Amino acid sequence: MTYCIGLNLDEGLVLASDSRTNAGVDHIRRAGKLRVFAQDGDRVVVTLSAGNLSLTQNVLNLIEHRARHETDRVGILNAQSMFQVAQVVGDAMREIRARDESYLRDSGIDPSGSFIVGGQIRGEAPRLFLVYSEGNFIESSRETPFFQSGEIKFGKPILDRVITSRTDLVTATKCALVSFDSTIRSNLSVGPPIDLLVYCRDSLQVQIQRRYEDGDAYLQSIRSHWNESMRRAVADLPLPDWA
Repeated sequence: MTYCIGLNLDEGLVLASDSRTNAGVDHIRRAGKLRVFAQDGDRVVVTLSAGNLSLTQNVLNLIEHRARHETDRVGILNAQSMFQVAQVVGDAMREIRARDESYLRDSGIDPSGSFIVGGQIRGEAPRLFLVYSEGNFIESSRETPFFQSGEIKFGKPILDRVITSRTDLVTATKCALVSFDSTIRSNLSVGPPIDLLVYCRDSLQVQIQRRYEDGDAYLQSIRSHWNESMRRAVADLPLPDWA
């Protein structure tokens, strides 16, 4: 499994994913889930994938192949809007599932997957979509400015409490990393490296992209500060009436 976050804010986008695909006492694999399709000055499109790895990798490879070799059809590099990009991802998801799903189910393998798709195309504002396994999708809004996919439950509380569309990119990045740390602490199937991309609105180029490996000094600092802050906050809570 995995964990992905996409945030669409007034200042831009924050997108992040872990890199763990299998987890057990003696079986851990890693694969990057964040992929960037960019043309400086024209578009930045980022996909985050969760679910069956063969399914999502085949979807992305199909999209990339068509963008390079089938330029007469709408693709991720010539779409006129992020809505069209979400359609391209959803259509590719349906095509790969139609090809592979019965074989995967016959082998007892879950053929589902999902994508968070965010970015900006010249002429429109940054947009963020959640594409479901069935190929349909929804778009973020000012009321719901972030999406999660994969193992979402442990990392959701801090996002619910802090993130609004007005949250600045630095604060949003710290919240995203705390969300990952909370998830990693409670779920073995999520783990580093964490891939992070911060996109500044209207820049139309990738300027901030980081990979945080296990043991990264900044991640360790986030973890220790958050733990200590939580302990202090609990200690400072009002006493119950029986104490």
